[in-house]
Amino acid sequence: MMWLVTGANGQLGSELKLLLGTSAVYVDRTELDISDELAVKNFLENNRFDGIINCAAYTAVDKAEDEPVLADAVNHLGAKWLAKYGRCIIHISTDYVFDGTHSKPYLEDDLTHPVSVYGQSKLEGEQAVLKNAETAIIIRTAWLYSAHGNNFLKTMLRLGRERDHLNVVSDQVGTPTFARDLAKAIVRILPKVKAGEKNIYHFTNEGVCSWYDFAHAIMKIAGLSCKVHPIESKNYPTKATRPFYSVLNKEKIKSDFKLEIPHWRDALVEVLNDMKEVE
Repeated sequence: MMWLVTGANGQLGSELKLLLGTSAVYVDRTELDISDELAVKNFLENNRFDGIINCAAYTAVDKAEDEPVLADAVNHLGAKWLAKYGRCIIHISTDYVFDGTHSKPYLEDDLTHPVSVYGQSKLEGEQAVLKNAETAIIIRTAWLYSAHGNNFLKTMLRLGRERDHLNVVSDQVGTPTFARDLAKAIVRILPKVKAGEKNIYHFTNEGVCSWYDFAHAIMKIAGLSCKVHPIESKNYPTKATRPFYSVLNKEKIKSDFKLEIPHWRDALVEVLNDMKEVE
C-alpha cells in the first residue's frame, strides 16, 4: 500500500517517515498547499494513493485568534479537500475540540465545545472529514512533543539551561504524547482500516499530569538545576483560552487495535535518551 503523509516535516510526520519509509510519499506545504482545493484535486488525481495520513495543521493556538481565516483554511478546508478527493483518510485532531470542563477522561462521543479559534477550526475539520471522506479515521491527541520541531519539551530544555527558575501553570491537566508513540499506533492501525468505516479515536500516552508536573519531570530527568514553580493560569494570561482538563479516554483505541501505550514519563525518558539529554 502507498500512503500520502501531509505535514511531513512536523513532529508526527517526521516520526512517520522513520516508520513508513518508502511505503509513503511525504509532502509539506511547499509541495502541496492543502488549503488550495484545485491543487489537492490535481495532486490526488495525478498520484494514486491508498490513503492519506493528514498531519498538516495550523497549530499556533494564540496566533489563530488573530488569524481565524488562515487557521480555518488549513485545519478545516484543508482537511475537507483531502477527504473529498482522497479515498481514505487518517486525520489527526486535538483535545481542543473540548472545553475542558470535565472531571473524567473525555470519550470520543462526548459533547464537543471548543473555546478557541484553533479548537473551532479543528472541530470543523473533523466534521468536514466525516462528511466528505469515503473512509475516515480521526485520531484526537494532546500535548504532542518530540525531538523534532517546536514543542513544550524543547522549550523547557532551552529555558532550563538559560534560567535559574521558571513559572509553569499547574491547573491545566492532561497527558503529554510522544509523537513516536502516536506514529507507532497509526502504523498499527493502517492495515486494519475497513473500507467505508468512519470512526473517531483518542490517543495520548498513559497517565495524567499538569504542565507543571511535566516541566518538573523534564528538568529532573535531564539533570537541569532550573527550579520549576507552579502558578495558576490566571497569572499567565494567553490570547486563546486553553481547556483546563483535557485527559482523553483511550479504551476504544486500545481495545479495537490491541495497543499497549507507554506511560508519559517512560516516553519522556525515551525521547530524552534519544536526544542525549539524560543525566
